[in-house]
Amino acid sequence: MKLAPLTVDPDEVTLTSIRAQGAGGQNVNKVSNAVHLRFDIHASSLPDGVKARLVALADGRITSEGIVVIKAQEHRSLEMNRADALARLNALVQSVATPPRARKPTKPTYGSKQRRLEGKTQRGQVKAARARVVE
Repeated sequence: MKLAPLTVDPDEVTLTSIRAQGAGGQNVNKVSNAVHLRFDIHASSLPDGVKARLVALADGRITSEGIVVIKAQEHRSLEMNRADALARLNALVQSVATPPRARKPTKPTYGSKQRRLEGKTQRGQVKAARARVVE
């Protein structure tokens, strides 16, 4: 059974049009084509587990208050930048949608313990050989 991909409700996202940075001639000074997206994780309708993993994510786009801030200015049109910002937000949410698998602790094998101890013995012998010779 395959679960449907988790997406963010567009009503929970705040999109603001801003002026893009960088080259663009006179057009960049006149038109607000870049998009500034803000998404409050705690106030969203996402499941609690996804919220917790999203807040714990070490990502520069997530503030300490739990707000995702994405700036999209790759395209020349406002609609394409808006779609790009929403796609990047959905990709971020999708990356933490499935919980990590629990680690199953294992024990080292007898052979691996023996190899480790042999290596330690050899290293000790090398170091002992460096000592001053007492006559």
